[in-house]
Amino acid sequence: MTYRLEQVAGLTVGVWGEPNGTPVLAIHGITANHQSWKAIADAYDGQIIAPDLRGRGGSWELPGPSSMERHAEDALAVLDELGVEKAIIAGHSMGGFVASVLAHRHPERVERLVLVDGGIPFPPIEDDVDRVMEAILGPALSRLEITWPDREAVHLFWKAHPALSDWNSYVEAYVDYDVGDGETDLRSRIAPEIIRADGRDMHLGQAAKDAYADLPNQPFPAVFLHAERGLLNESTSLYGDPAKYEDHIAVERLPGSNHYTILFQPQYAAAVARALTNGAS
Repeated sequence: MTYRLEQVAGLTVGVWGEPNGTPVLAIHGITANHQSWKAIADAYDGQIIAPDLRGRGGSWELPGPSSMERHAEDALAVLDELGVEKAIIAGHSMGGFVASVLAHRHPERVERLVLVDGGIPFPPIEDDVDRVMEAILGPALSRLEITWPDREAVHLFWKAHPALSDWNSYVEAYVDYDVGDGETDLRSRIAPEIIRADGRDMHLGQAAKDAYADLPNQPFPAVFLHAERGLLNESTSLYGDPAKYEDHIAVERLPGSNHYTILFQPQYAAAVARALTNGAS
């Protein structure tokens, strides 16, 4: 599997594979980076184009303002600069919201929409959004305040995450990329103010709600891949009973997966790769 890192439309973009049919535009989650798609790229027979969204990874110094709409515009610019007329659009977690907004606004550019445990609007919240985000994301958000002395300390922090106990090379590549190339005094390459803005927009913004509401009217097929367990590996999934979405979008359940292992564990990554190829199984 070939892999290269490029600057495209102002973003740092990871590209796995060579053109073989319709390429995939893969959009990561709220505190993630493009390396979250590595296991899926290894399981997929085709090209995956995965940008670091502004405020994260190699794109972490790009300024705001930020929103689902802004990320969708950035992602579309990546397709334009690479000369990709039509793509399979995939998004994990917050990336699912970005993917759905992009697909809603530019359906002619979409062959298939694959939402990986993300993209379905949450119920209205009455509490402070930042406080809700802290409770939901836990260690993924609290790490933004940490400076680690070395990579071993980075690995130990993530190995203690309840959803990442099945450590493997894909998780390690993801967390290593998060802190960049240094060896000491390591920090996540993430802009906190952009994370906060995106969290508020993901919960309160209208663009993703409109995109989801209009899914049944779109010309492209769409599938929601449901992780059975939550962000902290709790038995309650992020999206609850997937049956309540089945009249609106095709649903594929991935029993035993949680919000992270759906990307990083090979058996679930293979299921995501199949959905990219065929839609729901």
